[in-house]
Amino acid sequence: MKVIVADDSRVMRQIVIRTLRQAGYDWWEIEEAEDGADALARIRATAPDFVLSDWNMPEMTGIELLRALRAEGNETPFAFVTSEGSPQMREQAAAAGALFLIAKPFTADTFRDTIDPFIG
Repeated sequence: MKVIVADDSRVMRQIVIRTLRQAGYDWWEIEEAEDGADALARIRATAPDFVLSDWNMPEMTGIELLRALRAEGNETPFAFVTSEGSPQMREQAAAAGALFLIAKPFTADTFRDTIDPFIG
């Protein structure tokens, strides 16, 4: 399974990847994107199976990325891992087509409990 993790913080991308591995997704082929624009280019080029994105990023935010993908007819499964998880953000994410939103801080169990229903 090919996955893109998009976050403008290299450290946070590494934390997300490490937590995914701890949650048992060590078989995933993970590619990193440094912002929404980078992620959009990578998604277009590699057609991943799943995208995990931060919300707040320069160049293009996560929600702008998701909306751009859906406007192109791209239905790649998409979810957020972000520092905020307000009800309004969750509503915007769902309305735009996101599967879920995981708010930081998170654990391997959080990832497993949230992701498994969508990929099981």
